Order: sequence, then structure tokens, then C-alpha cells
Amino acid sequence: MSIDIKIVESKKDLKTFVKLPLEIYKDSPNYVPQLIMDELEVFNSKKNPAHQGSDTRMFIAYKDGVPAGRIVGIISNSANKKYGTKNIRFGWYECIDDKEVSDALLGALESWGKEYGMETATGPQGFSDLDPEGMMIDGYDQVPTIASNFNHPYYQEFLESNGYEKEIDYIEFRAKIPSEEEIPTKLLRLADRIKERGNLRVLEFQKKKECLDRAEELFHLLDEAFDEIYGSVPLNEEQIRYYVKKYISYVHKDLLKAVVNEKDEMVGFMIAMPSLSLGFQKARGRLLPFGWYHIMKALNTFEVLDFYLAGVKKKYRGTGVDLLMVIEVAKSAHKMGFRVSESNMELENNNKIHGLWKYFNPTQHKRRRIFKKHLK
Repeated sequence: MSIDIKIVESKKDLKTFVKLPLEIYKDSPNYVPQLIMDELEVFNSKKNPAHQGSDTRMFIAYKDGVPAGRIVGIISNSANKKYGTKNIRFGWYECIDDKEVSDALLGALESWGKEYGMETATGPQGFSDLDPEGMMIDGYDQVPTIASNFNHPYYQEFLESNGYEKEIDYIEFRAKIPSEEEIPTKLLRLADRIKERGNLRVLEFQKKKECLDRAEELFHLLDEAFDEIYGSVPLNEEQIRYYVKKYISYVHKDLLKAVVNEKDEMVGFMIAMPSLSLGFQKARGRLLPFGWYHIMKALNTFEVLDFYLAGVKKKYRGTGVDLLMVIEVAKSAHKMGFRVSESNMELENNNKIHGLWKYFNPTQHKRRRIFKKHLK
């Protein structure tokens, strides 16, 4: 048996890197593949501005000449400057059930990090919080949202046997979406008081263009809201324009809720979308010939609602803006036909956000972990 580690340098290497999970998870019913074209763009520094200010290296492990694992190393100068660290992030880690293959991948990653003077390694993480992060450690019987990921149970064992320990966990919830009649009257009254007390109003978008017109403002608010969240990296203007173009055009106008003050300044927002997981599973990583049909069908299937992003300006935290948005999303979603919702990943210590779910009889059904290792 021979294990070789190769650095991704050519377009052929990159395609091998991106397509590898389709083989590793070919027998996994809960795996949700990303689109190959999107993944190729993620790792193209000419197209994805998240590469700015970061050094990146991608590794593929070959066992007896066959691709068997992959990993990305990211030295984020922005993150290290913000936190005063010398840390290398790792992400997009995938591996066959072979510890020696995993050891070789992690060894290559750590050696590269040490060459740059890095003292710690954390992951799975991406360039920013808008990339998949965290390794599933509970909930293997669940289908993930497309904003997260799936992995085999043995991944955790491989990392821990290599000296990686828990850094922080994310948890996820599944909950019923109540009708307006089922929402407790006291919450509806509280929502009215929140709006009156803060001189706030919820924007009612009539056209998709109205969402796009305020999209950059939304991402600036997101940047501020995420500033104190674990591992967050500030977005530059080019990234904001990139994410607006990539995501907002697919958001249903009735599932984007924004709260503004008397000056028409956005002080909070919440984005939800129909679950695209089944559509992406059927697409199998490709838009053609029929992948686009399955994804568009999922976009117009109002059954399971996935929460994606939310943020509140620091000045307005604790004023009830987040509760106001949850209620507004619930009312719109139920009218559209949604009956069940999936939360996005929430840090285990974010008790304020967890508290919002208690009104909807939630079930905490998934857990993901970011690991850390001190490099000697």
C-alpha cells in the first residue's frame, strides 16, 4: 500500500478534488452534494474574492494511485490579525475509512502551516462564516441543509486520534411552523410593542428588485452582527458584491424580512429559503442535463423551510428585533404552505438565539464541532 499527497496545481487536479466527495459518499443517503461548478468557483482565486488576504493550499491523498482524501489549508491574514493568532484553518476535509490516509492529509496540512510559523490549527472552517464549517458529530440520520454539510462518523475519530480537541460546537433545531392563530397572543402583542417602542417597521418587499436594492446594506449589517461571533472574518466590499450576486437573487421576497428604523436604516434582517437539499441530491452535483430542473422544483416546493442568515445591529440587540423577525417569517411561511423549519447552525453558547425557538416546540437534532490542535 502506498499513500501519496499531491498539491492541487492544475485544473485537472482541482476537478479531482471537487468531485472526490461524490465517490466517498456514493452510498450515503443523507449526503447533499454541492454543485461542481460552484465548488470550482469557490477555489478559483480569480472569481472568489474571499481568497484576498489569505494563503491557500489544497491537498489530495492518493492510495495506490486512487484519490482517497482531500483537505484545504487556509492561512487567513484577516482572521489572524483580528484575533492576534498564528492559526491555520482547515476545511473541505474528506477521507475514505482509512486512518493512514487521514494522518497523511493532516500531516501535510500541519507541515505547511509550520513553514509559515503557524502555532495552531482549527477546523473545519472556510474563508468566512458563509462557507460550510464544523464537523457533524451528531445527527447522522438527518439530511443537512445546503448551507452545512454531511460527513462520516469516523471523521471525528480520525481527528481526535491526531491530537485535535473540541474548540466549540454548533447546534441545530427542527421546529413546527405555527399559523398566525397558533402564535401565542402575548407574542403578537409584544411584537406590536417592539415596533411601537422602537419606532420600527418591517419592510414588505413587493418585487425582487427591492430586495436586491438593499442587499449590500444587508451584508454590511451582517458583517457588523457577526463581528463578535467565534471565528468570524470581516468581509471586504468585493466579497459583499460577490455574495449579493451569488445568493440574493434566489431569495423569495416574502422570506426576506428586514426591520428599519424611523430613518429607514436597516437594523435587522432574516433570510429563509425552501429546503434545497432534495433538489441538490437529485442533481448529483450537476446542473445539466436535469439538475437545474430538480433545484428549481425545490425552490418552489414550500414544505420544509431552512433558515439561512440573520443579524441585528449591535445598538438594537436586546430590543426584540430578532423576535419580531421570527414572528414575521413564521406568518409568511405558514401562509405559503411551509409546516416545518430547520435552523441554521447556532453556536452552543448563543442562548439568546436558542431562546427564540422555545416558542415553536423545537427538537435539537444536529451538532457540529470545530476542532483545534496546538502545533509543536
